[in-house]
Amino acid sequence: MLTALPAAELRRLAPHLELIPLRLGEALYRPGEQFQYAHFPTTAIVSLRCVLQSGASAEIANVGNEGVLGISLFLGGSKSTGSAVVQTAGFAYRINAHWLQQEFNRGGITQQLLLRYAHAMTVQIGQTASCNRHHSIEQQLCRWLLSTLDRQPSQEVIMTHELVASILGVRRESITAAAGKLQRAGILSYRRGQIIVTGRAGLEAAACECYTVIKDEHRRLRDIPPDVAFGSCG
Repeated sequence: MLTALPAAELRRLAPHLELIPLRLGEALYRPGEQFQYAHFPTTAIVSLRCVLQSGASAEIANVGNEGVLGISLFLGGSKSTGSAVVQTAGFAYRINAHWLQQEFNRGGITQQLLLRYAHAMTVQIGQTASCNRHHSIEQQLCRWLLSTLDRQPSQEVIMTHELVASILGVRRESITAAAGKLQRAGILSYRRGQIIVTGRAGLEAAACECYTVIKDEHRRLRDIPPDVAFGSCG
């Protein structure tokens, strides 16, 4: 997203951007916490989760180098209602909430791109909710693996079945069974802490339509010039 900004707007933000490492399992925020920063992942992937009073949780969306973590900052929210946990270690640019809100309120291309991304995020959240309710665990696993692979250069996902289960909000045994079926089909191989996709086409064929819906919406909004998508000020 940062590379899509006009040079003048990026120059205003650049002094306030701090490149930081994000560790696997690190919680960037928890339910009820005040937003202090927004994060623009570069190589890291962050899982957004809904957390219930019982402590149970499930992923509602994930954010990689296509987006920004902290859309509530420019949509009128000040506190988190869920949690954000690093699912793939890497780096992100962090910016203080004040500076991002200030740039957003200028009404330039930054505002337009952030609003466009917020729309894509609502599509992802809605589609994920439907997927979790109506599709099999195997289909959910395929969707999640594909979305993860799209955000990294490798076909290898460093993740235990237990962590995948916690992200999807299902039992570990269910993930093990689904992964075993995909391995027997020649789509992936795995050992503890590592999942390697050996048949991308097969993984896409085994996934539900939710993966394509989410991906196509991100691509559609990314490819439309801002002045076309939102109207020219001139």
